[in-house]
Amino acid sequence: MQTAEFDFAALTPRERYKILIGTVVPRPIAWVTTINASGTANAAPFSFFNCLSADPAIVALGVEFRPDGAPKDTGRNIRESGAFTVNIVSDALLEAMNVTAVPFGAGVDELAHAGLEIADGTAVASPRIVMAPAALECRLHSFLEIGNSREIVLGEVVHAHIRADAVDERLHIDPTVIDAVGRMGGHGYASTRDYFDLPTMTEAHFSAGDIPLRRRKS
Repeated sequence: MQTAEFDFAALTPRERYKILIGTVVPRPIAWVTTINASGTANAAPFSFFNCLSADPAIVALGVEFRPDGAPKDTGRNIRESGAFTVNIVSDALLEAMNVTAVPFGAGVDELAHAGLEIADGTAVASPRIVMAPAALECRLHSFLEIGNSREIVLGEVVHAHIRADAVDERLHIDPTVIDAVGRMGGHGYASTRDYFDLPTMTEAHFSAGDIPLRRRKS
């Protein structure tokens, strides 16, 4: 297989960005809600996001600065309040999420523009989006300063809200009920509806030629 080669040291930041968002796909979306010092709620989606650890329960966000170098509302609010909530974006909420991605000025109520209801946090000050199928309340763990374009936020998950019909008594979560969407390159998104199981093998199973096949979910 022939490959195209790219030396990241020779690329512009925009070129590196295009390669990363086109290859690291699909990326989960953190629909982050925060609150500022005056009590105004803010919401914004971030696809530079993932969970990094379960013990402690740590998630990470990559929060970009504004073009003039000023922090976005999300980053500033997290620093001031020490908290944020990650709401999971379902297919039904995709258009509302896109409204909150509009680069409004500071202090604009994106949630009102998107027609979204919020509820107070249980363990932290930041609110959650009521219709989100899952929401993770996070306490600020730390910031990683990595450059002039973006900062990394680490948060410890301290409370979770999950749709009651999406989780069973064994804490197995039904992805068809969550119906999450992921981010692709450019303006692209992907659904999680094409879902299948592929069990992890033991070495004994592999050596015996007991190779599992993917089991597609209906």
